[in-house]
Amino acid sequence: MSVDFELVRRAIGENASLDHPVASLTTYRVGGRARVFVRVDVESQLERVAEVANAHSLEVMVIGRGSNMLVSDRGFPGIVVQLGDFASRTDIDEFTSHGEIGATIVVTAGAAVPLPVLARRTASVGLTGFEWAVGVPGSIGGAVRMNAGGHGSDMSASVVDARLFDWRDGSTRDVDCADLGLRFRGSSIGDDTVVLGARLGLTVGDRAACEATIEEIVRWRRENQPGGQNAGSVFVNPVPGEVLAGRLIDECGLRGFRIGSAMVSTKHANFIQADEGGRAEDVFAVMSHVRRVVADKTGHVMRSEVRLVGFEETV
Repeated sequence: MSVDFELVRRAIGENASLDHPVASLTTYRVGGRARVFVRVDVESQLERVAEVANAHSLEVMVIGRGSNMLVSDRGFPGIVVQLGDFASRTDIDEFTSHGEIGATIVVTAGAAVPLPVLARRTASVGLTGFEWAVGVPGSIGGAVRMNAGGHGSDMSASVVDARLFDWRDGSTRDVDCADLGLRFRGSSIGDDTVVLGARLGLTVGDRAACEATIEEIVRWRRENQPGGQNAGSVFVNPVPGEVLAGRLIDECGLRGFRIGSAMVSTKHANFIQADEGGRAEDVFAVMSHVRRVVADKTGHVMRSEVRLVGFEETV
C-alpha cells in the first residue's frame, strides 16, 4: 500500500517535515534521509505520532544524540522522532545534596538530557556515582536502552526506574530497574518502546573529589580515544574486563584498515572513523570485515553495540 507522506506530515502537525537528512542527527554524520521527521516538544504529541504511524503502518524510530547509531544510505522509510523540550529537563535539589555523606539522592532526568551535562551537574553539587558518564556522548534515553557505561560502571548501577512509551498502543508506564532487563550494553527495551526519562539514585559525596574524577576521565578520554566522526566503541568486549574488542582487532593487524570513506581508527582499534561526506555503507563494510577477521583468527565472534538501521545484514 502506497503512503501519502504529505498527508502523514499534516496529520502529525507543524513540527513534522519530509525527507529530513539523518546524517545531521548522528555522530557518524553519514546516512540517508528520514521520510518523515518530527521534533516532539510536548509529551502528549507522542500519542498523535503513534496514531498516525499505526494508521499508515509506518515504523517509528527515536534519535537522541545519535551517538550509537548507523543509518543506511538508503535512509529510514518511516517516522523519525527527536524528543525536545519535555524530555530535556532535570530535577536536582541542590539543597538536599548537602546532606550526610553516603545518603542517596534521587535525580530525575528526561531522555534528551546529555550524559556529559548531567555528569558535570551532579558532580557540581557533590553527588557521586555518575561521573563515568562525562565521556559518553549520548543522552539518558539511549543510555538506559543500551545500559551504557564506562570506567567501571554503567546505567544499571544508578537507575531506579524509567518512564517508557509504547508506540503500539500509546501507553506510558513507569518500569522498575529490575524489570528493564539491563545487561552488559543491552536491555529488554525493544523498538516498539521509547524511554522518556529515568530516575537515578546517586550518593552524596565530596564535591571536590567528584569534580576531580570528572576531569581525570575527560583527560583519559582525550588521550586514548579519537575525536571526529565516529560512534564510540563499536564492538562489545567478548569477555568484559578480560577479552577486549580493541585488543583483538589490534592483534589481528586491523588498525588503520580502510574501505572507501571509513577506517579503523589508528588511535583506538575499537573505533571506526567516517570521512567527511562519507558513506554509511563503507562504515558497515569495515565493521563486517573486522568482525569476520577477528572471528576467523581468534574464535571470538564480536557483537556490535552500534544500532544498525536499514541494513539487510547485522553485525
